[in-house]
Amino acid sequence: MADRILIFYGSYRSDRQGIRLADYLVRAFADRGADAELIDAKAIGLPMLDRMYKEYPKGEAPAALETLAGKIRAADAFVFVTGEYNWGQQPGLKNLTDHFLEEWYWRPAAIASYSAGRLAGAHASVAWHGTLTEMGMVVVSSTLAVGSIGRALDGDGQPTGDGGASLERAFPRFADDLAWWTAAAREQRARAEPPY
Repeated sequence: MADRILIFYGSYRSDRQGIRLADYLVRAFADRGADAELIDAKAIGLPMLDRMYKEYPKGEAPAALETLAGKIRAADAFVFVTGEYNWGQQPGLKNLTDHFLEEWYWRPAAIASYSAGRLAGAHASVAWHGTLTEMGMVVVSSTLAVGSIGRALDGDGQPTGDGGASLERAFPRFADDLAWWTAAAREQRARAEPPY
């Protein structure tokens, strides 16, 4: 059974370089046999959070919210691709995740950060770790951090230069870590109902 992995990306900027990393990850996980799908917050276009998915009466949530809730519930694992805005999280991606809560529970998540500079989104990665944990996910210890993203990945998400080579060396461990936790969580969910 292929791991069903949702790869979330949340920049709303007109010049979105981080989409290169998201595209790379979709392709790299697919090459390993996973069923990987990009979830682009900008393309989905959820409004600023007013009402969480669970707060709508059954069958009355907006179609985009209902569809995404189904995808999240059906997924085995998540990858959050995050840029860094002033040492913090991208608001578009944070807004998307905040529309849900129980849908995230009991699955592993991994964080891949990036920036135009050399710090590679490290501050955003740290911020996401606590957020995802609070939302009921197990955050794996392996992370990807891509600095100077415009030189590490080309417009098609293909690795280039030293940064791209570093990404390709780091990805297998990142993917193996997520796969291990994905298998463990799937087996446990099959053995016992979650405690809440």
